[in-house]
Amino acid sequence: MDLQDLLQKGNEGEGSKDSPSPLVSLKKDLEFYKDAIREVSVELVTEGYTLFPIFIAHQLKVDLGELILDRAELGTSWTIHASSLEEFVERGIIKSEKKAYFEKQFKASNEYMCLFVIVAEGANFVFYPYA
Repeated sequence: MDLQDLLQKGNEGEGSKDSPSPLVSLKKDLEFYKDAIREVSVELVTEGYTLFPIFIAHQLKVDLGELILDRAELGTSWTIHASSLEEFVERGIIKSEKKAYFEKQFKASNEYMCLFVIVAEGANFVFYPYA
């Protein structure tokens, strides 16, 4: 799944076709954040912390991962936390029996950021290209 899949689902069936999806602002913020996220991703992998870095994008209070980009400080719409597949399994977000499947689906971390996007309606994984 990519960001476009989520953007197109934004308001289907909600009766509010005029209000844009909050994910439109996420795409804008990711263009601003992508170099910083890529740098953190490379650090997580090269320092041996994880081979599967995951970045949590949210506008709500989240107790997962470590804060790296704060929307309040940066004047943006989304906050980003850095995490890993290992933390997601440890916390039960990804079931241990699904770990191997997730690893197979994971895209190259030097080309794509793996985002766990949290919105009021739920959450989903998105792979967003750096380039």
